[in-house]
Amino acid sequence: MAGVLAATGVAAEGAGVAGGRKRRIGVLVFDRMTLLDAVGPAEVLSRLPNTEVKLIGRRRGEVRGDTGHGALIADLRIDDVDRLDVLLVPGGSGAAGTAVVEHEPTMRWIRHIDRHTTWTTSVCTGSLILAYAGLLVGREATTYWSAKDVLAEKGAVYVPQRWVRSGKYVTAAGVSAGIDMGLYLAAALTDDTTAKAVQLALEYDPQPPFDTGSPDKAGPELQELAMRLLLESQR
Repeated sequence: MAGVLAATGVAAEGAGVAGGRKRRIGVLVFDRMTLLDAVGPAEVLSRLPNTEVKLIGRRRGEVRGDTGHGALIADLRIDDVDRLDVLLVPGGSGAAGTAVVEHEPTMRWIRHIDRHTTWTTSVCTGSLILAYAGLLVGREATTYWSAKDVLAEKGAVYVPQRWVRSGKYVTAAGVSAGIDMGLYLAAALTDDTTAKAVQLALEYDPQPPFDTGSPDKAGPELQELAMRLLLESQR
């Protein structure tokens, strides 16, 4: 299967939000993040009924992506947000991730928000941020393929799958895998039919011209080239 479900215990997954309020989904954004890590699952989840998706940063305003060629706009500051139903943490350049984990107010906010979430999630190297926050110790999780050793060093059990669920934690592999995880979350938050309809609404039916989207399929030469292209493109 595309993802792995590890041990559990999240109740009322498909149930509506109590009191009729909108379901609150927050995406942490930060300078030099990978834009698709956030935009992919946010695009999926923002199509769900009775749901609001907000981008949350250290400050309001523009947050530039890791290539420097695009930006997102943070709607809210972390200081503005006390509770979320779903937290999503994207990845980014190595320097970007280091800046996040070394910023104690952000790490403290992640731990605080996590105490009340129904789901805490990540895309790509965002799982390293969750791991540094101490949230993935002993849990199965995934991350960008070249970062698997760092994830394991922080106490997680690396699983080479598109997405992995362990209790309320759902981690996605690199970049585009966030869309797959978003659809899994869409079904968990609503129902399979709604998630399938969102998939169709977005016409998400990937048929890439090449079958080299994982390191095992690509081989060592393409792995080396991929990492060089990635690092050279980051600003």
